[in-house]
Amino acid sequence: MRHPMNQRRWQQFKRNKRGYWSLWIFSILFALSLFAELIANDKPILVSYQGQWYSPVWVAYPETTFGGDFDTWTDYQDPLIANNIAKDGWIIWPLIPFKYDSINYLLSEPSPSQPTKENVLGTDDQGRDVLARLIYGFRISVLFALVLTLSSSVIGITAGAIQGYYGGWIDLIGQRLIEIWEGLPMLFMLIILASIVQPSFWWLLGLMLLFSWSSLVGVVRAEFLRGRNLEYVKAAKAMGVSDKAIMLKHILPNAMIATMTFMPYIFTGALTTLTALDFLGFGLPPGSPSLGEMVAQGKENLQAPWLGITAFTALSVILVLLVFIGEAARDAFDPRKAL
Repeated sequence: MRHPMNQRRWQQFKRNKRGYWSLWIFSILFALSLFAELIANDKPILVSYQGQWYSPVWVAYPETTFGGDFDTWTDYQDPLIANNIAKDGWIIWPLIPFKYDSINYLLSEPSPSQPTKENVLGTDDQGRDVLARLIYGFRISVLFALVLTLSSSVIGITAGAIQGYYGGWIDLIGQRLIEIWEGLPMLFMLIILASIVQPSFWWLLGLMLLFSWSSLVGVVRAEFLRGRNLEYVKAAKAMGVSDKAIMLKHILPNAMIATMTFMPYIFTGALTTLTALDFLGFGLPPGSPSLGEMVAQGKENLQAPWLGITAFTALSVILVLLVFIGEAARDAFDPRKAL
């Protein structure tokens, strides 16, 4: 970051106020979602009972620990347990006393219920708190898109570097294979593959990685085709520098400039693809918190407009922030942009 070029890029990024503040807002939201268990949970953060401290968020305790009758996991909203703890200690609840899969059995109306003080954004058709599902769904969607973007970038950069540097038959055959592979309808193929088995987080990630790695190949290949003919690269070859060292130290840094400008948009595409699969029912396992499942809830429950409004607003804000960040990154790495 102390390199003058990196400092210039950072200053250029900061000049784009939309992108700069979007980065801060998105980073804060993502950082908060990483602590979702401490923000939205049906288990207390900390319990003090008879001089002992307990952390139910991380450790499961039987209800006999708190004066209950059965050796089963504690329901901390049980009036008996709550009274026992209140007599001989105290309890600290999260800000939202519901997890993504918690069902509110004390609703005053049939689910999906309207927003109340207890359920700020209402509940879905199964009585689950919408705000809690939004927090957990945002986290899992962003983590999924982040891992997919990094993984596909590593594979795409490697393939593009090999094609562009060596050229010839390697480049010719590689390009024909990529053209055939990119001609496949990605969404339909993912739906077919996801319908064969019950996808988990990592299984779905692997399926999407099969079709997303080629997005950066063309950009990196073009940079390596251009860079291999530069004078300093030819001089390094004449001095006996290995191909691996030339690719990593002399050409790749220049290729990364173009690559970095595309990565925010790859991230956005990964997030929207996961949302589309979840919406169609071919994404994460049933019951998992996801933005696509929230969109499906809004479509299936038109009589509960708060579900559709919440899903639409959340997706709109996330995508707008990511697009603004991508625009700022593009300007920061553009050599034609001067401070």
